[in-house]
Amino acid sequence: MSAPLPALTLPPGGLLVGLGADIVDIDRIRGVHERQGERFLRRVFTDEELGYCLAIKHPHKHLAARFAAKEAVSKAFTTGIGAELGWHSISVYHGARHEPLVRLDAAGEALLRRAGATRILLTLSHTDTAAMAVAALVREQP
Repeated sequence: MSAPLPALTLPPGGLLVGLGADIVDIDRIRGVHERQGERFLRRVFTDEELGYCLAIKHPHKHLAARFAAKEAVSKAFTTGIGAELGWHSISVYHGARHEPLVRLDAAGEALLRRAGATRILLTLSHTDTAAMAVAALVREQP
């Protein structure tokens, strides 16, 4: 019989309040960027996101992952992107372990409180052709 594995230290759990997912074709994001240029980038992404993505050799994979993240978060809120939650309401950045984290603007923070959640968990992934994101609104347990 093998020895038990040591406990894994993860962020505290909680009650799932909302869940959203999205998948994006990377060539779609590349095409829109080629057609609309800066206008598309500035409309959808925050300066924080652009600073990260545009410094990478293949930025469209990372832009597509952030686009999917914004859609996934808006689906978790059940609002979509629109009057209550804009593209710039959600910004994806990296934590200490390079994990994706979500920064919300005032409108996003207000929606988080109204939903009864305290935190957004996010995961991103991409291949050469598609990027995806899953977002969970969580109410942390005391």
